Order: sequence, then structure tokens, then C-alpha cells
Amino acid sequence: MSAERRRRKDLAHHQAIETGRTRLFLLATLMMLAFLAVGVRLIELTLFREGSEPRIANATPPASWQTERADILDRNGEILATSLRTASLYADPVRVLDPQAAARALARLLPRANRKEILERLRSKRRFTWIRRHLTPQQQYAVNRLGIPGLYFQQEEHRVYPHGHLAAHVVGFTGVDNRGLAGIEKSFDAALRQGSGPLRLSLDIRVQHILADEIGKAMRRFQAIGGSGVVMDVTSGEVLGLVSLPDFDPNRPGAASPDAMFNRATLGIYEMGSTFKIFTAAMALESGKATLDSVYDASKPIRIARFAIEDYKPKNRWLSVPEILMYSSNIGAAKMAKDLGATLQQDYLSRLGLLSPPALELPEIGAPLAPYPWREINLLTIAYGHGLAVSPIQLASAVAAVVNGGISRPATLLYHAGAPTEGARILSEKTSEQMRRLLRLVVDSGTGSHAAAEGYLVGGKTGTAEKNDANGYAGKGLRSSFVGAFPMQAPRYVVFALLDEPKGDKQTYGYATGGWVCAPIVSNVISRMAPLLGVAPIDEEAPEVERQMFIEIHEQEKRLASF
Repeated sequence: MSAERRRRKDLAHHQAIETGRTRLFLLATLMMLAFLAVGVRLIELTLFREGSEPRIANATPPASWQTERADILDRNGEILATSLRTASLYADPVRVLDPQAAARALARLLPRANRKEILERLRSKRRFTWIRRHLTPQQQYAVNRLGIPGLYFQQEEHRVYPHGHLAAHVVGFTGVDNRGLAGIEKSFDAALRQGSGPLRLSLDIRVQHILADEIGKAMRRFQAIGGSGVVMDVTSGEVLGLVSLPDFDPNRPGAASPDAMFNRATLGIYEMGSTFKIFTAAMALESGKATLDSVYDASKPIRIARFAIEDYKPKNRWLSVPEILMYSSNIGAAKMAKDLGATLQQDYLSRLGLLSPPALELPEIGAPLAPYPWREINLLTIAYGHGLAVSPIQLASAVAAVVNGGISRPATLLYHAGAPTEGARILSEKTSEQMRRLLRLVVDSGTGSHAAAEGYLVGGKTGTAEKNDANGYAGKGLRSSFVGAFPMQAPRYVVFALLDEPKGDKQTYGYATGGWVCAPIVSNVISRMAPLLGVAPIDEEAPEVERQMFIEIHEQEKRLASF
């Protein structure tokens, strides 16, 4: 082979090699770019996208799904309501290849799922249908493993209530779309959806637990059909405990009965019986119509038209103002009110907040039921708690004004860090001080003795009212209650408890009145909550304490007055 031919052959071989290298380089470059594109896409999906699921029907989701709902806290920062991110399952039926198989698989995985209902949704002509809202992580994982085309997950928020039944009537609940439907969740729905910061309530979940526990135990013991309770700071109006039983789980509000959903503490309107004698005595003392030395003839019933006003356990003699409270005399209270007159009675009750709905931060608020026209019979019966119906929160708030120095402050469920609001003066300091002595006397020597809590100088008043219906008063169905305050030399808190239709037992000798069934509730609540709230026990027999609580009783002659 000639040298020229050999050279041409070598040149062709070299060119072939270079062409191969170029092709390999281009192929490698293209493959590198492809892998780079895949890598960039993976990084984008994993780091910069929230989930990678398609948006619902390719539409912009509502703003409520994009905004975190703020937490609700108790006064000490304990979480009462919070939001968790969850996945909700929906489908694009057009993309589901085998609706029947998909429905069978989903019905097996999702609790309480209806296969026929799922199948109907998957066979619809729409491009979007919900399958199940707020799945657990385990459920989401199980559905994802099915690999069924046309099923997608939408990130949402799910409201959670860590304390369950406790404080359910106060906190309330939200719907599946995270909108408030009851309680604080509804009252402050707009503010909570802004997510600017937690909402702190005045509730103390420890006090709430104690109150609910004691009322629940009493309900079971006395076979009551319902109960309610309030604990309130008398200096600020802050509500530390508010209970209505039976209650419900706000995590599953759809499972609750109407009776359990009903808030007996704020929406329930009841005749409160003899607890109203507190207000009758305070009005009489404040107006100057009576003094602690005033006496009233309680030797026989008062008859007006076809009605008769009688005492439960009559003394059949004249009674002083302290004795009227101590023995809970209906006749004595009615005669005090008669001296007062209807105009003054209405004026004081109105100023105490008992004739209009309370301005509490809940949507479930009941309006009092007052008589119209306000006749003489109403004047007399309202004096001892019949003929005017109010809510437990109203009663507790009014009693707080009576014992705290005479200042009325609206009840509130919001936490106040600073000084209490100024409030409105209802009674003088002197009248308030006299009422504290009278209420202490009721517990020390009267019908409220079972409310005593050693070391905490409890004062208060019993209340027992017959339930009425379309045919009048039932006679045997009672609403029994007790309202107390402590410590009476300088009150800090009011505690109220009510039982609906309690039945007496052997230990109460068959009685189901407020002094037997509700006063012990208040005693137990005070004994348990006082140490938690920093209220130190005192020596109730110390000379200074006895001097502060001393009240002189001039017992009147015991002979029967002439008829």
C-alpha cells in the first residue's frame, strides 16, 4: 500500500473517532441537562411546594383555608382550642377509571364510610366532589397507597379542643370549614380567623374542672336531670368557671343531643327562689326602708286574691331582718318588699342587671322573664324569687355587686391583666358590709350551714324553687341552688351551683332543697379551688374576724300574733 493511500485511511479513521467523540459529548450533555431538569423539578416539588396536590377544581381556595385560626387560651395560657393541618380527600370523578372498585376500597379504609354514597359521588359528572374531610395521617397514607387516579388531597385546618367536654359551652366549636358556630368560637370568629394572636379567656381550666367535677358528682348522687355553676371574681367580673351539665365534646358536636348543647348557665332562665332575698334585704337597707333591727310579722301567711304566701318552716312569730335571711322567711321578705314598693324594687333589680340580658361575650344568652304589668302579687313573690326568671350568670354577677362594696361590673369571659373597670355603684359600702354579715350568718347559723368550708369564712344563701309548667307549679319538681362568696371579711369570689330536679336521699333525710344538695357543692368547690388561687385559710374564731362578722339578733317574742 502506497504511503498516500495509508495516509488517507488514517485520516478517515481519525475523523470517525472525532465524530464519535462529538456525538458522545452531545449525548452526555443532553443526558446531563435532562437529569439536571429532573433534579431541579424534584427540588422545586419537595422544598417550594405545599404538598404538590392540585388545587380544588383548579380554583383559588377561600381565604379561610389560607389563614390560620388563632388559639384560644385560658387565663394561665392553657390551650383550650387550637388548629392542626390536615388533609381532606376529594375526587375528580372524570379521572377515576373504575368508580366501583375505588368506592369499595375507600369504604374499607375510611371509618363509618358509606360505599353507595361514595360510588354515587365518583360517578357524578362534576369535576370536583368531597370524599372525606380531615383525614388522619394514617388514613391519608392508606388512601395514597391505593394509587387510584382522580383522588387528591387538599390541605386544610382542623379545630381541636384538647380538654374535650370541659368548657365546651364556653369555647364552643367550629364547622368543617373552620367557621365558628357556637360559644367564643362564634362570638370572635372574625378576630380568630385573622390569626393575629391567641385569644385569652378569663377561665381558669383548673377551677373549671373542679366546678364541673363537683356538680357532676352531685347530679349523679341526687339523680338530677341537669346542673350549672359559676365562679366569678367579685372585683373584676371575670368568670373563672362556667359549667352546664350535661355537656358535649366540641371535637364531635354532631353527636351531641339538644339537651347537652343547651347552655344552662347563660341561656337557661330560671326562677331562683330564696337567693333573691339577698337583693330584697339589700334594697330595703340601702333605701332606708329597713334597718338590721327592723322586725316583720311572720306569724301567719299572707293572702292576696287566691294566692297564699307561706314559709317552708314557719317560725310563727315576728322576725328581724337577720332572722328573715337566716331562716329564709318568704313572709318576711314579701313584707320588706311591700314597704319598698314596686317602683324601687324594679329600679334596684334593673341596676343589678336582673331585668335585661347580660353583656357576656357569648351568643347563647337568655333574656330575663319579667312580669308585665308589675302587679302587687309580683312585688311580693319576686321578693323571695318567684315571678322573675334570670340566668345563673346574672344571679352570680348581681351577688358579686352586693358583696364587693356595692359596685356592679359586667360579667366577662375575657382576661383582664390590669386594674378592673370602674363599674357603677349600686349600693353603699355600709349596705354591702351589712349584707356580708347577713350572708355569713346564713352559713354560720341558718339554712346554708352545709356550705361552710373551714378557714374560708363562707357566706351565702340557699334557693329552692318549684318548677312551673302550663298548669302552674309542679309541686315536686325543684330547682335547687346555693350562691356563696368568700372570704366574707373581704370577698374575692362568688360561687354558684344549681341542680335541676334533684331527689333527696337518706343522708339528706329525703330533702332536695338548696341547703341540702347545693350548699355542699359550693363548700367542696371553695375548699378545692382556694389553695390554687392563693387564698390562704384564716382562723374563723379569731377575735378580729368575729368582730368583723358580728351581727346582733334581737329575737322577738315567740307568741302567736292575733289573727
